[in-house]
Amino acid sequence: MEGNREYKSDVFGMLMEEPGYALEVYNALNHSDYREPGLVEVCNLEKGISLSVRNDAAFILDMSLSVYEHESTVCPNMPLRALIYVTNILEQLVKKQNIYGRKLVKIPTPRFAVFYNGVEEQRSQYPLKLLDAYANPMEEPELELTCTVYNINAGNNQKLLSKCTVLRQYMTFVGYVRQYLGKYPEKDLRKAINKAIGRKV
Repeated sequence: MEGNREYKSDVFGMLMEEPGYALEVYNALNHSDYREPGLVEVCNLEKGISLSVRNDAAFILDMSLSVYEHESTVCPNMPLRALIYVTNILEQLVKKQNIYGRKLVKIPTPRFAVFYNGVEEQRSQYPLKLLDAYANPMEEPELELTCTVYNINAGNNQKLLSKCTVLRQYMTFVGYVRQYLGKYPEKDLRKAINKAIGRKV
């Protein structure tokens, strides 16, 4: 991870692989109070599946499929990326079921969240819709997907961060890296990350 320009995404992904942390973020977003990390089923795509995009975190809890993404640069294509990823997850989940049969195959309800911590000014919270990518827009699209973007930089979504220690500490770490980067004329990211790791968050 050291020196990696994608360090924020790497750290976020590693945190969300821990069921306890994923549960904490889920509770903060959904105003729920689940206590048992064993309820969280982290979704890992099987080897051999080729994806044009990679996702930071996906897990199932109480028949809800949460797909979380970290974003350090503004990207209007998040709904399209989420669609590609969730389609592959659902394909794995139903591969042993008969989707051609008369019985309705139940799937977890998907929910999509994007956590933004880039340096460009952004609103505290806003939706991104797949509809906006359509070359021929429709008033009532037959396929829609909405990602809710949460700005987790300082001064934004304070209520969410107050409920979620892992997101708050993650942003403290990112803040330290930014602080130390400003101290090194050569912009040595590895040095900044190492200094931030040595700080208590």
